[in-house]
This record gives sequence, structure tokens and C-alpha cells, in this order.
Amino acid sequence: MELLDSIKHQGQRKKLIQELNTMGVESKEVLNAMQKVPRHYFLDSSFEDFAYQNKAFPIGEEQTISHPYTVAFQSEMLDIKKGDKVLEIGTGCGYQTAVLFHLGANVHSIERQHALYHKAKVVLTKMRIKAHLHYGDGYLGLPSKAPFDKIIVTAGAPEIPQELFKQMALGGLMMIPLGTKEQMMTLIVKTSETEFKKIEFDNFNQRHFRFVPMLKNKQ
Repeated sequence: MELLDSIKHQGQRKKLIQELNTMGVESKEVLNAMQKVPRHYFLDSSFEDFAYQNKAFPIGEEQTISHPYTVAFQSEMLDIKKGDKVLEIGTGCGYQTAVLFHLGANVHSIERQHALYHKAKVVLTKMRIKAHLHYGDGYLGLPSKAPFDKIIVTAGAPEIPQELFKQMALGGLMMIPLGTKEQMMTLIVKTSETEFKKIEFDNFNQRHFRFVPMLKNKQ
């Protein structure tokens, strides 16, 4: 697979970044990182012409690539600093992984669908994105690599997964959509080994984005 980033693609990407800015994404670091990541690399060729629309698209295995706004919002709220150790639950196609990398994160990403894990690994390797990809159950996280400064969950969970909470560094942040039928984008701040502060983002949910469910004990 040859990766081509044409002037047309670059222009479409610039327009998308401007749209995200007008939607309230203010972080220059996040917008610059997203400008560096060709989203069309992560989509089947049949969707290539629509890659820079602010929409989710299917990527196989009943999964989707997130809205660019979702990627930008979660990344901005996590306040990624260079060198942060970040755990991503749900590699999917690898798009969010690439954005985290360009924000300077040391990324560990876990995916339960082997086909998606393999596909993301191929694309990210071709892009020279240095991220640690793992095949496994996202609910369990990666205890051997913990603690993590930041955790980003790209699927909806009914409650905070306790194994992931344990793997957060003290003072660490977790961005996770919480809920069953509809999710509330939520920021978890770990204040002690057993306590946390929870911040809910109603303004995000007014856009009515839904997430694929986070499944337990599934690979």
C-alpha cells in the first residue's frame, strides 16, 4: 500500500482544521498535530473523498473511525504534554494513535480486534509513527506498563473500568464516554488511590455523538 498525500488532501485537511477551530477547539498543539496526520490513510479508498468531513466512517469489524471533532476534543481535554505516557483503549484504525504521537506522547494502544490491530500496525509503521501497539482486552488495560499519565477510551463504557483506574498515575487524567444507550464525555482526575474527581461535558454531548460499546472479556 502506497501512501500519497496530495495537495488536494492537504487543502481539505486545512479546511477541516479551520472548522474544528470554529467549533471551539482552541489548542494549537492539537490542531497542528491533526494537520500532520492524513486521515485518508486510515480509510478504505471508497471513503477517501470524504475523509476530511467531520463524520465517523466504518473501518470494518463493526467499528468506526471517530469524528475528527471527537479526536480533537478528547485530545485537548487530556492536555497531553511531551513525554506523557498515554494508554489508548481501542486503537481502531490508528488515527487517534497518530495524533497522540504528534502531540509528543509515549503511546501504548490496545485493540481487541486482531484484524484492526494488524491493519493499524501496517499503516502506522509506513507512516513512521512510533507507538506501542498491543492486541488484547481493553478492559484489563496494560498493568505491566502502568502507571499512565493519561488514559483515553474511544468506546462507551457503562462505568469507570476499575482496572484502568488502578493503572492511572496519581493526578492522572482519563477521558472516557460513560453511559449505556447514550454516553456523557467525562474527564476523570485521580486524586488518590481510591478517589477521583469527575467532570462531565454537556457541551460535547449536545453534538449527539455515540460510541461503539466497550466490551468486557472480548478479543
